[in-house]
Amino acid sequence: MKNLIIVESPTKARTIKNFLGKNYSVIASKGHVRDLPKSSFGIKIEDGKFTPEYRTPRDHSKIVKEIKDLAKKAETIYIATDEDREGEAIGFHIATAMGKKPEELPRIVFHEITKTAIQNALDNPRKLDFSSINAQQTRRLLDRIVGYKLSPLLASKVQKGLSAGRVQSSTLKIVVDREKEIRAFNPVEFWSIDALFNKNIESLLVEFDGKKIDKMTISNNDRATEIKSRLENENFKVAKIERKERKSSPGPSFMTSTLQQNASSVLGFSPKKTMMLAQTLYEGVKTHKGTQGIITYMRTDSLNVAKEAIEEAREHILSAYGQQYLPAKPKYYKSKSKGAQEAHEAIRPTLIGFTPQIAKEYLKPDELRLYSLIYNRFLASQMNSALFESQTLIFESKSGKFKASGRKLLFDGFYRVYGASDKDKLLPDLKTGEEVKLSKLDANQHFTEPPSRYSEASLIKKLESLGIGRPSTYAPTVSTLVARSYITIEKKQIIPTEIAFTVIEILEKNFPRVVDSSFTSDMEETLDLIAEDKADWQKTLSDFYTPFMENIEKGKKNIKSLKVVIPIGEKCPECGEELVKRKGRYGEFISCSAFPKCKYTKNLGKTEKKAKIIVEGVKCPLCGGDIVERISRRGKFYGCSNYPKCKFVSTYQPTDKKCPECGEMMITRELRKKQIFECPKCKYKEDA
Repeated sequence: MKNLIIVESPTKARTIKNFLGKNYSVIASKGHVRDLPKSSFGIKIEDGKFTPEYRTPRDHSKIVKEIKDLAKKAETIYIATDEDREGEAIGFHIATAMGKKPEELPRIVFHEITKTAIQNALDNPRKLDFSSINAQQTRRLLDRIVGYKLSPLLASKVQKGLSAGRVQSSTLKIVVDREKEIRAFNPVEFWSIDALFNKNIESLLVEFDGKKIDKMTISNNDRATEIKSRLENENFKVAKIERKERKSSPGPSFMTSTLQQNASSVLGFSPKKTMMLAQTLYEGVKTHKGTQGIITYMRTDSLNVAKEAIEEAREHILSAYGQQYLPAKPKYYKSKSKGAQEAHEAIRPTLIGFTPQIAKEYLKPDELRLYSLIYNRFLASQMNSALFESQTLIFESKSGKFKASGRKLLFDGFYRVYGASDKDKLLPDLKTGEEVKLSKLDANQHFTEPPSRYSEASLIKKLESLGIGRPSTYAPTVSTLVARSYITIEKKQIIPTEIAFTVIEILEKNFPRVVDSSFTSDMEETLDLIAEDKADWQKTLSDFYTPFMENIEKGKKNIKSLKVVIPIGEKCPECGEELVKRKGRYGEFISCSAFPKCKYTKNLGKTEKKAKIIVEGVKCPLCGGDIVERISRRGKFYGCSNYPKCKFVSTYQPTDKKCPECGEMMITRELRKKQIFECPKCKYKEDA
């Protein structure tokens, strides 16, 4: 009789099968074999006790039958699902679906899919962790309660296709709050005084008349002109020379959140794409030593690394780069994440000898890029710091002081792995007291910038800092918000749609706990306590359910319906259904009556009637067409009447006036409560 090993992924099953002999069969469950039903609530509540009513989905019935058939012939059945709460719960459901007692089946765990790791797991089986299973079950039931009870209320009061969720809605509130900040932002003017001294030394004014010049100190053109006029007629000398050695230390190996953030900023990958590629690298690819997993488990919030892996890295550093790059002692890192599973490992390569150079022959281009990022980060984490010399020059006159900064690389350290470092910015050799010539002095106008919109990477960083969600939920949360048309992603920026403002306004007023980041974070900590057998999962559900359902009943009565739709007598250009006028938080807009199947929308500002508001006497600088005033969800803007053939656009109203400096078309806008002409290209300004 063969032994049976049950995993989740077919790829993982094939990889493990390569390591084992004929005495083992390996089969994949392809995820959850039991779940709450899609067509009903699926939770029985009696006397304050919550009982989930799990079902085997139709698309999993065939695989469950195969597992049952193999289990009947097996001598020993091993549960080998992923080493996390989700994997623990999947293992429980597999055992139950087979008709076995979950507590009696051996459970094997491994964080890397290599022959050594699999054999070690088989030699050291354990039992399923029922505390972790209860934690996952609590999360699943909480999400079902919120989704199944709140989503229909939103659909009935606002529009079809809307949904709410514990992590989803608190994440959306973060995005909406940032957009409110941006819309409410009022720029503040400030000026800087920048100098160029002989030998092309760029310097910034840091002190004037004995007072420090901070960013907002010089607030207007008059003050800037006054300071500049005085400094232009003064002599300067070198007042101070400072040189200090500074270290730049490597970062730790990746965990899920930092991998997603770095893959986004360095490689341009979305979190979803990053996790799909990482899954492939974990489950198994061809290498120079056969098919196996080449990174450790990619859903982790731990920075721990196995001692054996650290020793292998140190040996490689010594042989490949030399003694000067190897620290005297191994480096260990500790996660700052709330509830980090420190028993797990950080994301690292499983084969230190499978270098990116060798991997080129085996991996697809995007797989190689992500693997190289993971490999180099791990190797760099065990190398010596880079050493820099920071340089500072202070130039002083009778009235002011200017500061120039530079940097010189003394030892590249871990930068050796990355193949590049920041370029040196070297300052010339000068002596204290030496006179220097002022070559150029400029007064430059600036305006404070609004907070930037979140990118997927920065949003994940924010969620992590607040303790919202866990490694497995970051990418799916963003994907859900996009799928529900709550957000759009344009040029890596996350922009909430109008319906997002409406939904968050309703939730804030009627269900504040659902969108409260601290509540969501505290619930994650409670789930951690359940996993550690320090909290009761039934009580956790009860404490949430009772007040939540009271608010649902109040909401049914108190929330005013916003489902006012008016047919406009036009057909949708995408699907042919009726177009209707709806009301959003920022006014009326047009959308398809078949929403959410069809997501076509059109702002009323883009209708033909609005587009015919022509700016008289001004022609498009690109094609000569008329300039028209339009309205978008971000407010008024100006474009060409020949759009989409001509892409000209301007935030401010264009004029027929030409810039005396560069000849470009000037725009008109308000500055300090008066109208001015400004050149968008060279920033020349004059009163209107």
